[in-house]
Amino acid sequence: MNEVITIGLDLAKNVFQVHGVGDGGAVMISKRLRRRQVIPFFKKLPSCLIGMEACATSHHWARELGALGHEVRIMPANYVKPYVKRNKNDAADAAAICEAVTRPTMRFVAVKTKEQQSLMMLHRTRSLLVRQRTMLVNAIRAHLAELGVVAPVGLRGMKALLAVIADAKDQRLPPLGRICLDSLDASLMNLDHEIAFVERHIHAWHRSNEASRHLESIPGIGPIIATALVASVSDPSIFKSGRELAAWIGLVPKQNSTGGKARMGRISKQGDKYLRWLLVAGAMSVIRHGRKTNFKNNPWLADLVYRKPAKVAAVALANKNARTAWALLANGETYRQPAAAKA
Repeated sequence: MNEVITIGLDLAKNVFQVHGVGDGGAVMISKRLRRRQVIPFFKKLPSCLIGMEACATSHHWARELGALGHEVRIMPANYVKPYVKRNKNDAADAAAICEAVTRPTMRFVAVKTKEQQSLMMLHRTRSLLVRQRTMLVNAIRAHLAELGVVAPVGLRGMKALLAVIADAKDQRLPPLGRICLDSLDASLMNLDHEIAFVERHIHAWHRSNEASRHLESIPGIGPIIATALVASVSDPSIFKSGRELAAWIGLVPKQNSTGGKARMGRISKQGDKYLRWLLVAGAMSVIRHGRKTNFKNNPWLADLVYRKPAKVAAVALANKNARTAWALLANGETYRQPAAAKA
C-alpha cells in the first residue's frame, strides 16, 4: 500500500470505489469504502495523486483529501468516459479515473472554496426564484385573459393587471377567481422580496471583492455577472487564454474541419449555461444602449451591428467580454477603454 502513487476515486453518496496503482502501473488497491471509511483510509496513505470526476460533492471531497496532504485533481466526467474499457460499473469507473488523471493533455477543474460555492448558491437561488416569478406572472396573465382582462407586456402591463386584482369593486373578476388571483398576487410579492434579499447579499459580496469590482468596469458586465464569473472561475491560470475561457463557457462555434478546411457551425452551447446566459443578456443591454447613442464610444460594435443581426452581435460581444474578463482576472487589472474608442 505504501507504493501507491495514483488513485482513482469514484464518488457516490454512501459507497465509494477506490482504484490505486503503483509506479509500474500494477494495481495495488481495488476496494469499496463506505462514506465513514473514506477519511480514515486516506489518512493512512502517503501523499499521492487522487483523481475524481466533477460532480455535486467533488469539491467537498477535494478539499477534505487535499487537507490530508494529497494532490487532488477533478476532471469533467465526459473526458473520463473514453477511458472506461467495457462495462459500466464502479470498479471500471474508478480504473478509468485513475488512468485519465495521469494523461498529460487532460483538462482539470479548479477546486472551489466554500466561499465560492456559497456565492454560487446565491446565484442559483436567485435564478430559481426568478424562474418561479416568471411562472407566476404568466399564470396571472393567462387567468385574467380567460376572463377578458388583458394588458401589454412588460412591467407596466403587469402593474395594470395587479391593480385590477387589488380592486375589490371590479366586477370582471368572479369571487372564486379573485381568491385564486389574490393568492398568486401574494406569492408574487413574496418572491419579489426574496429576490431583492438575495441580490442585496450578492451586491454586498461584490463590493467586498477586488476582482469582482475590476470585472464590473467592463461594459456589459455588472455586479451579478462579475460575481458569477469570480465564483465560477476560481483559478484563471487553468485557461491558457481568454479564448479558452470563452470556449469553456460555450461562446464559440462548433467545428467540423478536416483536410485543412475549416468549417464553423453554430454556437456550441457546450459550456456553462448560466454564465453564457448572463453574458449574452449583458451584451444585449450594451447594444440597446448603443443604439440610443449611435454607438459613439464603440466603433467595433457599431460595425458589427450594422453587418449582423443583433443577437449574433450580442454573442460576439459576450465572447469578447469573456476574453477581457479572463485578462483582468489573470493580471489583476481594471478595464481600459480601447484607444480607437477614445478617439
